[in-house]
Amino acid sequence: MRSKTFLVTGGSGFLGRALIHRLVQLPGCSVVAPLRAQSITLAAGVRSLPLSGLNATNDWKAALTDVDVVVHAAARVHVMNEEAVDPLAAFREVNVEATLNLARQAVACGVKRFIFISSIKVNGEGTQPGIAYRADDEPAPIDPYGISKLEAERGLTALAATTGMEVVIIRPVLVYGPGVKANFLSMMRWLYRGVPLPFGAVHNQRSLVAIDNLVDLIVTCSDHPAAANQVFLASDDEDVSTTQLLRKLAAALGKPARLLPVPSWLMTCGATLLGQRALADRILGSLQVDISKNRQLLGWIPPVTLDQALALTAQHFLDSCKS
Repeated sequence: MRSKTFLVTGGSGFLGRALIHRLVQLPGCSVVAPLRAQSITLAAGVRSLPLSGLNATNDWKAALTDVDVVVHAAARVHVMNEEAVDPLAAFREVNVEATLNLARQAVACGVKRFIFISSIKVNGEGTQPGIAYRADDEPAPIDPYGISKLEAERGLTALAATTGMEVVIIRPVLVYGPGVKANFLSMMRWLYRGVPLPFGAVHNQRSLVAIDNLVDLIVTCSDHPAAANQVFLASDDEDVSTTQLLRKLAAALGKPARLLPVPSWLMTCGATLLGQRALADRILGSLQVDISKNRQLLGWIPPVTLDQALALTAQHFLDSCKS
């Protein structure tokens, strides 16, 4: 890779931190990271700038000076307990208007490539087993988050067509790895404590993406000529059922997987009665992606296997339990 200066938004997040850590190790590459909390410690050599919040009025000129590539990973993310009166408007304000404001200023400052971290929710909420989403499928978002991501994608595509700035769109599936939070962390805690779980007979198929694989794809897309103005899906290219995932994760933790063979339909009914149908769909339903486009256009294959990534994730969890 040639020497480049990157602007990375969302630098304090799970993906942003990992990406910056990788970028600063590349010869001749430097990173600018706008941060809301200046107390956050980033990798040595990263130039951090204050950012009051992500909105349509941000002035990015100082941050974009001499920047070659923007990786826009900051977003208003999908939330379980939405409190906004108008969720779609709240998502649009950050994920669409603020994104396009940044992109327009990037054009004005001569940025060559803009990488937008979107979401698989642009494709939809789930698949039938054996039928995977493809990067060039017709989008079918359902929730406000997915709709806002699609609108941002379309705005960026139109901007690229009229300005010449190259845009790359990456839609990850569930991202995991050392330091992961949310439901994945909860699963590790349950397994570590030996809690019996009713997921011993789940026959779905889920695509996941390790943080190291996603970062590697982003780095590849930052420089590869064939990535310009393309959409890519991101996964480990190894699909597993929820039952298989829990067994693999338990083995990585050195714990037995106490999985009870409760039928999926029964758990779905119970979750629906408790108002948790969406959560049940994520755990019990299928969502597969086909990343053959990545191989064909970029020659990219995930450098880390599912088992390797789960081992790293589990070891980080175990180390944190000791500290």
